[in-house]
Amino acid sequence: MHRNLLLSLALVSFGCTGSEPDHLTIYSGRSKALVEPLVLKYEEQTSNRVDVRYGDTAQLAVALTEEGDRSTADLFWAQDAGALGAVAASGLLKTLPDSLLNHVAPAYRGSGGAWIATSGRARTLAFSTIRADTAALPRSVFDLVAPAYRDRVGWAPANGSFQAFVTAMRKVAGDEPTRTWLNAMKANGARSYPKNTAILQGIANGEIDFGLPNHYYLHRFKSEDPDFPVGQTGFQAGDVGNLINVAGIGVLTASRHADSAHDFIRFVIGPESQAYFAAETFEYAVAAAADSTPEVSDSLQPAIALDDLRDLERTLEMLRTAGLL
Repeated sequence: MHRNLLLSLALVSFGCTGSEPDHLTIYSGRSKALVEPLVLKYEEQTSNRVDVRYGDTAQLAVALTEEGDRSTADLFWAQDAGALGAVAASGLLKTLPDSLLNHVAPAYRGSGGAWIATSGRARTLAFSTIRADTAALPRSVFDLVAPAYRDRVGWAPANGSFQAFVTAMRKVAGDEPTRTWLNAMKANGARSYPKNTAILQGIANGEIDFGLPNHYYLHRFKSEDPDFPVGQTGFQAGDVGNLINVAGIGVLTASRHADSAHDFIRFVIGPESQAYFAAETFEYAVAAAADSTPEVSDSLQPAIALDDLRDLERTLEMLRTAGLL
């Protein structure tokens, strides 16, 4: 499906600065299967050559920090805002021009303009459409410690998205309430799964009745089986259980091809590339000109700067202490 969509993209000029094509290097925490079609299309449209080093977002962030000014990377394309915030805090990302930053709302760019979101995803409450009482769903993620949810909830403590959510909870509610919630959830029989897809499959199989995944996984299941017996919803407005995290991109201070790097960013936040994310991965488009279905509701975004998600180490320590890792 994505090949047909990409082939339909209009060819545009992205204004390379020299007579010779540039050679860009991207460190990508986004998977090859997901973003390679876009990279190839960009190469076709500009004649620039792009080399991509794919890997785990956190590990790539560490590599960039160790390389510092010696890095050959031009762009860091991260799976989550926390890694971008960490690299930016190390002074390794250039400030992006307003001509790029103004394509997204302030909530979806780094403080100081060091990075910009390329797509978004929301945390949700998934539930069994057969066994859950949809008229009495919890209004807050903190409600899941109640006896009514004993042995009925699935989560994925080793998953990066869940860890970012716990980091957000720490920032919004504080360390002690977060630690109390983790311990209470464990005591209430929350069942651990390795990843989001396994949570949804666990609900469908009758192992659990509720789960805490990212929103787009259910859309993928439903695209293959419209009768998949799982639904999802958000918590009350402002609840940290609704965290919207983003994939995003920034230009390294060591880059020697900043203009072409900006062109690449302009390409991935353009309407056609944003439509690709919405249609192929069921993520949210984040650029103002993009047509995203479904739209991100500002009322669901808890009050947290996405840069704050960089404080992952203390979250990991908390999860280990709780016996969840």
